[in-house]
Amino acid sequence: MKPYIEMTNDELNAELQNLRAQYKKVQAKGMRLDMSRGKPSQEQLDLSMEMMNVLDSSSDLTCEDGTDCRNYGQLTGIIEARELLGDMMENNPKDIIIYGNSSLNVMFDTISRCWTHGVMGYTPWCKLPEVKFLCPVPGYDRHFKITEFFGINMIPVPMTPTGPDMDIVEKLVAEDDAIKGIWCVPKYSNPQGISYSDETVRRFARLKPAAPDFRIFWDNAYGMHHLYDDHQDYLIEILAECKRAGNPDLVYKFASTSKITFPGSGIAALATSPNNMEDFITYLKHQTIGHDKVNQLRHVRFFKDIHGIVEHMRKHADIIRPKFEAVENILEEDLGGLQVGTWTKPLGGYFIMFDSLPGCAKDIVARAKKAGVVITPAGATWPYGKDPNDSNIRIAPTFPALEELESALRVFTLCVRISSIKKILADREA
Repeated sequence: MKPYIEMTNDELNAELQNLRAQYKKVQAKGMRLDMSRGKPSQEQLDLSMEMMNVLDSSSDLTCEDGTDCRNYGQLTGIIEARELLGDMMENNPKDIIIYGNSSLNVMFDTISRCWTHGVMGYTPWCKLPEVKFLCPVPGYDRHFKITEFFGINMIPVPMTPTGPDMDIVEKLVAEDDAIKGIWCVPKYSNPQGISYSDETVRRFARLKPAAPDFRIFWDNAYGMHHLYDDHQDYLIEILAECKRAGNPDLVYKFASTSKITFPGSGIAALATSPNNMEDFITYLKHQTIGHDKVNQLRHVRFFKDIHGIVEHMRKHADIIRPKFEAVENILEEDLGGLQVGTWTKPLGGYFIMFDSLPGCAKDIVARAKKAGVVITPAGATWPYGKDPNDSNIRIAPTFPALEELESALRVFTLCVRISSIKKILADREA
């Protein structure tokens, strides 16, 4: 079929009538399909069930250094867990703090601490006339919700195929000392699934911010989440690069096992410089006497070492790879050549990004919902939920079963086609 934009009005109206008939048939099926969040499927969760058996009432819960994991202590985490997550994050275990079950919670706490007590002795953000944060867009909605909650002014920065537009980032942070940070998902980004290039990482490490308390919030949530063994993205390690650049304190690096083992029951970690570590421990010792060491030990005994994580993630890839490929195939089959949208083809992570014709995203999502398919709300990938082009949609393929996913995608592409024709016709009338 030729591109819709090249069709006459009569051809478009005939196509629209046919598509609306298909849509009514879909509605009559009473579907209830959800691909709104990037959740692991039940099959993925089942991969970690043996972790429930590595500890029982007869297990020795003593660490290598003699710590009894049932008791208080080890504020920064047991050494075995720091070593395991250190290998996963490519950082020295001494530079890592093991937290509870959620890296998002650690990020929220970090912003909260900066807000009330400042960074390394600098003025608490709450006492400043204005605090700004850079937000690469499209980006991760839950990052934006954190800074929005604290009333921080979020400034969108365009994403490119190699990461945030660093010309803009460098200029803004150098000129404005009210800019205190930037959100980053550097590997298999949410929602595009791209990874920052070597040049982008090096430019981040060499930033010259006007604010001495500026920090990069480096959320490497998908560092292990490859789809293919023989074709993977590579990411330069940011802390080492910052140290080389003479900016050792510039980065807070976050990670967790939430999409490796059990979301909500994994372990989260922060890697950063010794100076930042000291700053974190200063407040952490008032917050807790130690996080869940039994869960840390459970993870260590289950994986044993980094090789155990790598093999485990291969099993995840075997489950979700067909889903990503199904999305890409269906988008190409149903929309390829129509010039009504573009989409990414990531090598890892949890999302595929779709860009519709301007002004169509909200209509597509609403139309899909009426047909029984729930998609991430249009605009969610922008600060304050405001996509200026109303075009960006995040597709989350992992949770539904493959057959359900394929059905949901057929509904989605049907809605894209209907919304696109209506948009083209409306623009012509205008």
